[in-house]
Amino acid sequence: MRVAKFRKVRIDFWMDPMVSEEMTPEDRYFYLYLLTNQRSTQIGIYQITKKQMAFDMGYSIESVHSLMERFITHHQLIRYNPETRELAIKNWGENNFDKAGKPMMDCICSELKAVKDASLIQYVSELIQKQEFRSLYESFCKKEEFIFNEKVREQDETATDLTPECEEIDDTLTNPHTIRGQEVDKDKDKDKDKDKDKDKEKQQEVLDPQMESNPKSDDTIHNNQKLVDVKEIVEFWDNNGFGFSNVNGKQQLLTWLDDSRFLQPKAVILKAMNIACANNKRRLTYVVAILKNWENESLLSVEEIDSHVESQKPVQKHWQSKESFPRGRDIPSGFDLDITAGEDW
Repeated sequence: MRVAKFRKVRIDFWMDPMVSEEMTPEDRYFYLYLLTNQRSTQIGIYQITKKQMAFDMGYSIESVHSLMERFITHHQLIRYNPETRELAIKNWGENNFDKAGKPMMDCICSELKAVKDASLIQYVSELIQKQEFRSLYESFCKKEEFIFNEKVREQDETATDLTPECEEIDDTLTNPHTIRGQEVDKDKDKDKDKDKDKDKEKQQEVLDPQMESNPKSDDTIHNNQKLVDVKEIVEFWDNNGFGFSNVNGKQQLLTWLDDSRFLQPKAVILKAMNIACANNKRRLTYVVAILKNWENESLLSVEEIDSHVESQKPVQKHWQSKESFPRGRDIPSGFDLDITAGEDW
């Protein structure tokens, strides 16, 4: 089967509100990579490792993990199976299935056969609009479901044959199929919980260094408040274009929570970041320069900073309008004007 050497990206990709309003530049770059990389397939499901993504994009593996977590939980555009290393793009069928023909259908069929996680097939099929393509996806979902049920039935029969005869039978064991299904579900739930725990551990990469600065402290309230401050600064950084994948920059900025003389470090840092956004200077060096300037001038609270800014504003002077002619001398009181004086008629 000949594999296509190109992928289509529609021109209305940039007019999608999610792309234009919700995604950061890093998000758009990552999304285009997912749609067009060399491992992508005709069905929107393909195997790829995070290490390969990091190598192709020039990112660290931690940055790729953060981006994938954002696309899975926030944008909800992809799913990833860490065991089979298969990635599925949710809206693939909306933009890539225009015309149905035998070469196209044969290619899709062969690629669907190679998918290991059938739930990803169901995930992509939900947004396929053309019925002929959707029916093909659903047929593979039914085949996988049938095979799974057959395996469970065979296991149940084997378990029944090997069960020793007992005079007393517990009522809870009279339905091995149900119990086996529950055990399978529990195992899946445990695996999902483990994956979620791993994701949470990765998300703490930025937060943990800040919380470990005083590991022996028993002041729980202080630590909880500090964690809230860290999360608020990181969320502002991520949501305002400072660089979602710039983990090192976030960690350097967060050191100002402990290594500064500010009385309100979180509020002062957020104020500096707001100024950077207002001036379209979304860079760590710009924010740090603002903070150093305030610290050198002993402006240690938001109130002192605001007061200093107000005092630096130029005073507007209201000048009185000058007359276009000289005023001359005032007319003395008691003077009577006689326009005929000094004239003899």
